[in-house]
Formats: sequence, structure tokens, C-alpha cells
Amino acid sequence: MSVIGEGSEAPAFSMTNQDGNPVALGDFAGKYVLLWWYPKADTPG
Repeated sequence: MSVIGEGSEAPAFSMTNQDGNPVALGDFAGKYVLLWWYPKADTPG
């Protein structure tokens, strides 16, 4: 796995949203996108 540097363009990817629907980065072409996640959200402690 490689690390993406700050200010770099994100690679194309897709994932499911909070409602279980598929969402792709390309769906937001021409818009600003902020990804926010909690790495330990599903882990104890």
C-alpha cells in the first residue's frame, strides 16, 4: 500500500455510503470532496 501525499490527486475509488449505496469518486467530478473516517470506530478501546 502506498501513502498519498497531502495535496495529491486521489486515485479512482468506490465505496458504500452510510445507506449502503455505492458511491464513486468520479460521481463528484468538478467538486471538492472531503473524506472523514474514524480508523478505530469499529474496534474496542
